[in-house]
Amino acid sequence: MTINFEDETGKALDLPVKEIIEEIVAEALDYEGCPYEAEVSVVLTDNEEIRRLNKEYRDIDRPTDVLSFPMLEYPAPSDFSQAEEGYEDCFNPETGELMLGDIILSADKVKEQARLYGHSQARELAFLVAHSMLHLCGYDHMEDQERAEMERRQEEILGLRGYRR
Repeated sequence: MTINFEDETGKALDLPVKEIIEEIVAEALDYEGCPYEAEVSVVLTDNEEIRRLNKEYRDIDRPTDVLSFPMLEYPAPSDFSQAEEGYEDCFNPETGELMLGDIILSADKVKEQARLYGHSQARELAFLVAHSMLHLCGYDHMEDQERAEMERRQEEILGLRGYRR
């Protein structure tokens, strides 16, 4: 597993950010049964930059907590069966790892939402990474049933690593 991590904030969070990201990415991949070694890119930024990206890619002119940019389209969530057939270019030619996509996190939102929801910044960061990893594995939350399934999976992934509310 490779995580390409970039902190654009200059240490905005007083946490072991990279370690939390690594443990949740690994747990999500195991939980979802990803049959490949995988590569994920993660950028920690601020509200100003994530707002710009949210406007550019989603036409929503406000900051958000996390943006997910999956590389694959799935026949069903976490159905990796077509990865080798339809997405050969999604495998890193140097490592052979499946490039799942990009995660952009707002450090400002991690702080704000941890305060708002009454839990630690570590738990909020872990939650946002789990949420985004599920998007990278093909899950969505546009319908009530999809949202409930995603929430259940997020909580199970977090619980396996000891992150509870």
